[in-house]
Amino acid sequence: MFDTLIANGMVVDGTGRLRYEADLGISGGKIAAIGKLEDSEAARVIDATGLIVAPGFIDMHTHSDLSLLDDPGGESKAHQGVTTEVTGNCGESPFPVGPGPIRAMELAPGSTIVEDWTDLDGWANRMNSNGISINVAPQVGHSAVRKAVGLTEDRRPTEDELREMRRLVAESIEQGAFSFSTGLTVWPSMFGDTDEVAALAEAASGFENAFYVSHARLWAGNHVKAVEEAIEIGRRAGLPVQYSHMAIIDPRAYGTGQDMVGPIERARAQGLDVTYDMYPYTAAGSHLSQNVPTWLQAGGNDAMVQRLRDPEQRRRALEETKLGHFGGLPWKFDTIVISYLQTEENQGLIGKTVDEIAREREEDPHETYLWLIEVEENHVGAVVHNRVESDIRFFMSHPQAMIGSDGNAISPTGVSAGERPHPRYYGTYPRILGQYVREQSLISLETAVHKMAGLPADRLGLRDRGRVEEGLIADLAVFDPATVIDRATFEEPHQLAAGVPHVLVNGELIVHNGNHTGARPGRVLRRGA
Repeated sequence: MFDTLIANGMVVDGTGRLRYEADLGISGGKIAAIGKLEDSEAARVIDATGLIVAPGFIDMHTHSDLSLLDDPGGESKAHQGVTTEVTGNCGESPFPVGPGPIRAMELAPGSTIVEDWTDLDGWANRMNSNGISINVAPQVGHSAVRKAVGLTEDRRPTEDELREMRRLVAESIEQGAFSFSTGLTVWPSMFGDTDEVAALAEAASGFENAFYVSHARLWAGNHVKAVEEAIEIGRRAGLPVQYSHMAIIDPRAYGTGQDMVGPIERARAQGLDVTYDMYPYTAAGSHLSQNVPTWLQAGGNDAMVQRLRDPEQRRRALEETKLGHFGGLPWKFDTIVISYLQTEENQGLIGKTVDEIAREREEDPHETYLWLIEVEENHVGAVVHNRVESDIRFFMSHPQAMIGSDGNAISPTGVSAGERPHPRYYGTYPRILGQYVREQSLISLETAVHKMAGLPADRLGLRDRGRVEEGLIADLAVFDPATVIDRATFEEPHQLAAGVPHVLVNGELIVHNGNHTGARPGRVLRRGA
């Protein structure tokens, strides 16, 4: 007698092995049996004829640390078959929280969350008590650690600050964080040099399965050196390395993907464990402030806004902004599309490019760019079209690539409904399964599921998820290989994916017959648990 019987499905088990036909019996939240189970009894039977039964997808790169408190159903991800969100990426995590007024992580516009925690345990208790539909695997972020000790300026830490930051990293890892992450083009992680980052990463090295995650210094002409620095930090710290959202954003380097993965291949040949994640779109999502001079960002939002309101500093910021961004990349303002804004009076600018807004204001687009940051007090984001399809295909097909959306778990009717987020929030996994597997045959279905589930589980050290195997947790995605596809677009992103009729988390259905059940069986996972 099973709680749930998934009958007549084709199993793709997450290991990369060929699919096979079997029934799955689920009891007590686990996969109790796999085989011919037609004579078994079950409280619920799901007919999976013509469907693929796969391990639930583990989104290796998300920023759902707080969005799941606002939108606990996580519909944008649940309907893709995602059952676990890996959070704390790009150096940003909601913990640790220091005694000062600066938040560890910014709340989304419209959020009503009251932050009442100081560490991973407190945040996890809040998530679990609130209830979430999908699991969360947290990481601790460099920016959060720097903020916790008040180190928000462009300088090296004192001995005392470094000692306290190392303690905070170790404490977070001990409480269950899976890794230490950086955001080396994001304030204030960007101010940490290689020595600082390596010293902090080393604080995690004594913990089983801990690793280092790098949102690297992808400045102009630095795309290969960015990968090399990430590997060097891992080498010094004695940790495996996960390189975040692999991409080439410098037009002069398009088509040179082999140069970027070369350091990874050489490191692996030397015995170092280095992998990366990527997403299947030719556009990024970003805060506008990530592209302005670093001195302007020192001290955080309030300090930056005050500098922009000072005529002399505004003039300096404008002059330096005109020199390019990310260390000299030429601006293409017609490719920067505003996705969210804070103020009510500027909501009509969402969906317009910076170039269009500048023409409406009859001013230089560099000035418009800084004006948007100032008037919105840096609560402004954009979708940036800055990649090419050939690079996406190359990075996806590489053996060390796993999938990470870089998107949040949100709801079409939640606090983000008025924004125009990147479609990766809603479409990453079905896009790969529909476009790159079914339509283009770039990679096989078995390989895709391995990149979406088995590889991330291995990286995280999750022994009981990421595969379809007896005795493992029943995190499962049941999808139609003939119809699965993304429907979210850049113009209309709040569209749920198609072709994923059933999703189970910890053995409980969160999507059934294409509808979200409202169930909240997810929980915060802990490293080593």
